[in-house]
Amino acid sequence: MTDPADSAEPTDEAVVEAASDAAEGLILSRYKQSDVTDMDVTVRFESGTLEVDVYLNAPDEPDPESVAEAAIEAAEAAVDELFEDT
Repeated sequence: MTDPADSAEPTDEAVVEAASDAAEGLILSRYKQSDVTDMDVTVRFESGTLEVDVYLNAPDEPDPESVAEAAIEAAEAAVDELFEDT
């Protein structure tokens, strides 16, 4: 018999945490933490809609804008994977 809790969709909190962890993980995989002057990852998940904003103040190599965009994509992919696993 399958436990109904096993097939439940992830909580909003789990979605936000997965997205945030993925974005921060990607950023810190591209830069040493001590090289990042400022970083802000904001994740909102409301009514099934995910919003991810990344602000990054870091050295010019690699390009911070490209890394921020990749972080957003990583966050979205992590959430997609979270929902696929349910």
